[in-house]
Amino acid sequence: MNDIQQEIARLSEEINRHNYYYYMLDDPKISDYDFDQLLQRLIDLERQYPEYVQPDSPTQRVGGTITKQFESAAHIYPMLSLGNTYSEGDLTEFDTRVHDLLNGSVEYVCELKYDGVAISLIYEHGILTRAVTRGDGSRGDVVTANVKTIGSVPLSLAGDYPDLLEARGEIIMPYDSFNALNAEREEIGEQPFANPRNAASGSLKLQNSAEVAKRGLSFKLYYALGENLPEDNHYARLRKLHEWGFRFPDVMEKVDGLPGVLGFIRTWNEQRKQLPYPIDGIVIKVNDFAQQQQVGATAKSPRWAIAYKFKAERVSTPLLSVDFQVGRTGIITPVANLKPVSLAGTVVKRATLNNRDFIADMDIREGDFLFVEKGGEIIPKIVGVDMEKRAPEANPVRFVDVCPLCGTTLVQNEGEAGVFCPNELHCAPQIRGRLEHFISRKAMNIDSLGEGKIEVLYAQGLVRNAADLYDLTFDKLFGLEKVIEDENGKSKTLSFKEKTTQNILNGIEQSKNVPFERVLYALGVRFVGEVTAKKLARRFKNIDAIASATQEELVEVEDVGERVAESVIQYFNNTENLEMVMRLRTAGLQMEAGEESQAASDKLAGMNIIVSGVFSVPRDELKRLIEQNGGKNVSSISKNTTYVLAGDKMGPEKRKKAESLGIPIISEEEFFRMIGNL
Repeated sequence: MNDIQQEIARLSEEINRHNYYYYMLDDPKISDYDFDQLLQRLIDLERQYPEYVQPDSPTQRVGGTITKQFESAAHIYPMLSLGNTYSEGDLTEFDTRVHDLLNGSVEYVCELKYDGVAISLIYEHGILTRAVTRGDGSRGDVVTANVKTIGSVPLSLAGDYPDLLEARGEIIMPYDSFNALNAEREEIGEQPFANPRNAASGSLKLQNSAEVAKRGLSFKLYYALGENLPEDNHYARLRKLHEWGFRFPDVMEKVDGLPGVLGFIRTWNEQRKQLPYPIDGIVIKVNDFAQQQQVGATAKSPRWAIAYKFKAERVSTPLLSVDFQVGRTGIITPVANLKPVSLAGTVVKRATLNNRDFIADMDIREGDFLFVEKGGEIIPKIVGVDMEKRAPEANPVRFVDVCPLCGTTLVQNEGEAGVFCPNELHCAPQIRGRLEHFISRKAMNIDSLGEGKIEVLYAQGLVRNAADLYDLTFDKLFGLEKVIEDENGKSKTLSFKEKTTQNILNGIEQSKNVPFERVLYALGVRFVGEVTAKKLARRFKNIDAIASATQEELVEVEDVGERVAESVIQYFNNTENLEMVMRLRTAGLQMEAGEESQAASDKLAGMNIIVSGVFSVPRDELKRLIEQNGGKNVSSISKNTTYVLAGDKMGPEKRKKAESLGIPIISEEEFFRMIGNL
């Protein structure tokens, strides 16, 4: 083995060790920055010497494999589905049946029923060689490249592992990852995912593994299969897998008999609200393998296990009508208008129907009674149709073919569920949506304007794009009035009196000082969110360089893929967009990066920092300094957080969570010392 191979092997071993501390033991030994430096050194070596790249290299976590089509593979052992029940009576019958077949005492294992995507992981000679989805139980899709990016999936095993091992578990998306993903999707004009399970499933089927790596997925082990595996019971075997490199389940308990099972269920029916990831029930398994064999299985389900599912509150209510809303980027969202019904403490009148495929798959018809649920999720969701109440002559709900506002024929991009109106420059709700985005706090921050006032200005024909805002005068605004209705149908009159008018004009004038990166974000280029806009601004420095950049130049920017690059090019190839940008420049907006947008240092490179509390300087200034010095601002505390920058009156729950995860809490003074400002 030459020096390069030895260095690659040493780095791989060190990185794998730190991955184990981080993902399996929740006990990181080095900072994220130091870890990233080790990983980058390995990436650089493997790029320079690709002949030495190993299949279990920790660089597989980064992703980058492009999959045009997923091949399928047969499961070594069929992936059976568990029988489900919502009834304690059914659990009693299950327990009785098991005891009748065994004629003796039974020890059960109770586990959480994760709400995600079942996966089979195949290890040959200790190396992960294949990851396959459940599919139809006999065959599934091979998603190995994507699964390798999930930090809690071991790429190689250690110890006395067998030559062939199949580990089964669930791929889930924790709530923090789900909320961050949906916030990002909404920011760039895409439809948010309905729930973490759908988000996990969609992420696992992405064709670019580098995108999967960003989704924050996690693997939860629940079973192991293979020839001549050690241990004679399920609990002990998972303990053995933990020795080989897997994370032992967070919650798993051996109980004697049905009373122990029921106690476990009642405990976790309440405590599940505190979990950082979704579950939808409890799985009960006979622990002893010999007893499992004795109890047996049907063609579809094992008889030695059962899933008790928690009841989500569900009601059936009539569908009155369907509205088709048009978003800022033209996405058409069908919304069900329901007969008002009380559900989990609130009155539900409307619920999204997601998209055209959702309506078709559920076969929703006019006048149907729809089942609405509000389980662990805050937002009510449609989960089915009450077929017993369907009228025989009911017609299917027909998704619109043209934009309900401008009449343009709708289009659907290949591989996307959403249908959208392509008339982005002349469709009223898209125009208003872009204007509302332009004035928003994270963009131009013209807080004297708002959704209602934008609606008035649009209705009066005073604004059709962002540049029109800078042509407004006192005479054009003073005296305008409009009666508008809120979501509850209550009317109010918006009046542009002298003070209101002057505040609007002052806010517009002040927006000319907003830095270039926020101006770029405010333009509303599809798929260009706040973070991407900052990276483009820092790389290209001015609007002209971005407008003339090639696709090759754009994709060189971190987090800018082909889809984003194509969207940027398409935006600046449009003459109306270019004309608006020219008018904004003439109006005095910042179209090049100032010193405040330039990176000051890389002292915080690779660090995720959350700012919480009250400080001697504005929090936005602290966040700017974090980014200027190479760090990243995050909104919630997780294992990936490097530091909590804490001021006075930091929330006690945040402090408690940070301490429980072992995340360092630093003061304002310590922060300034870190970046060299003290």
